[in-house]
Amino acid sequence: MLNDELRTLAPSKLKARLLAVLCLIASLAISASAVAQTLPRSSPASVGMSSERLERLPAAMQRYIDANQLAGTVTLIARDGKVVHFESRGWRDKDSDTPMSEDTIFFIMSMTKPIVSTALMMLYEEGLFLLTDPVSKWIPEIADKQVLIQDDAGVHRMTPRQPITVRDVLAHTTGLDPARELLTEDEQKLLGRESSLEATLIKRAPLPLAFHPSEDWQYGSSTDYVALLVERISGEPLQKFLQERIFDPLEMNDTSYVVPPEKRDRVATVYSPTGPNKTIEVYRTPDYSSVPFFGSDYYGGVAGIFSTASDYWRFSQMLLNGGKLGRTQLLSPKTINLMISNHSKDHDIYIRGPGYNFGLGFGILNDAGIARDPITPGSFTWGGAWGTIFWVDPIENMIGIMMTQISSYSHLNVRQDVGVTAVQAITESYSNKPYSVQGYSVLNPQ
Repeated sequence: MLNDELRTLAPSKLKARLLAVLCLIASLAISASAVAQTLPRSSPASVGMSSERLERLPAAMQRYIDANQLAGTVTLIARDGKVVHFESRGWRDKDSDTPMSEDTIFFIMSMTKPIVSTALMMLYEEGLFLLTDPVSKWIPEIADKQVLIQDDAGVHRMTPRQPITVRDVLAHTTGLDPARELLTEDEQKLLGRESSLEATLIKRAPLPLAFHPSEDWQYGSSTDYVALLVERISGEPLQKFLQERIFDPLEMNDTSYVVPPEKRDRVATVYSPTGPNKTIEVYRTPDYSSVPFFGSDYYGGVAGIFSTASDYWRFSQMLLNGGKLGRTQLLSPKTINLMISNHSKDHDIYIRGPGYNFGLGFGILNDAGIARDPITPGSFTWGGAWGTIFWVDPIENMIGIMMTQISSYSHLNVRQDVGVTAVQAITESYSNKPYSVQGYSVLNPQ
């Protein structure tokens, strides 16, 4: 691509172009080096992993890039609080031959959810609410919702058997997303987004529930209500709370709802698998990052945040450490244990497939025998709709992060490949050692 263009340039222009390319490469190397220096690094061998076996991870990523199924990836593996693998491959923007770098900024979509859920649990620790409190205490606009019932008699509505609780919005057991086809025409008109989160949710307040709260699991808008609770309980805008209480303390310096102009050239282009044989084509160029994704003043809980692999490692390591990173303690280990316990009962966590429960902001792998993901039972995880993924394994004291940008990835196994190639590199398992954090099990009386 670039080589063909260079052959057509005059010598003087060729020299200038080559100089520009060399400057770009140098600036990327300096930027990546700066990112690497901020992370605690170690060799795989020092934490019970094989360097040789860990090389299978970047090789797996390269196969997707060579097949033109992904433009590029950034992968990070950490164990015992040390980063043992941090590598970029492919392109940040393929058309311009801009290489992927470790400091590339990605739109993390639903990996926003664990961050916003953490914010609400910080307020929980201040004694401002209980998980069993009704959400209507702070969002009274939704106090009178009815439940949609579809049975042999047709579609009708009834009073909920119990109110929506704070636990429900964190665990996605609210029923707040009724099927569109069961709504009236006037109700369907309420589904669109307004320019702000609060205005959107209040507009939707008259809509019925899909089921009785806590009696099923549904992936949808629940974490937007978590975001609104953060705002109404704290009295601060969500983006301000996250910046001051999470991003700044954890030094997540490249994490935000809007990418500032001086960083916008680091945003990855988004691709879609719409080319021949599901090869990639440009879907969104980086300029979309200049405004909030869903609206001019819309700072949501379900999605909306931009971040980097290194920033998300800092967040993940805080969780694995029991709420602490360095001298910053955001949560108690007891609260982390509560968050990674099963709050979804035996409901189907269909978005991740079999073998999962759901906690307070995370999916929790509970049955390796039927789960698609090759990580240790007890690991907690979530991903984003544009391909990003993270997982935290308290048993092996390990974190995995993969960043890429593709609008649909159901035809790819790239997320699972990261897990397989990372876990198989372990040569010393910690399964017989105490864990830093661990979800609570239900105790059966003898």
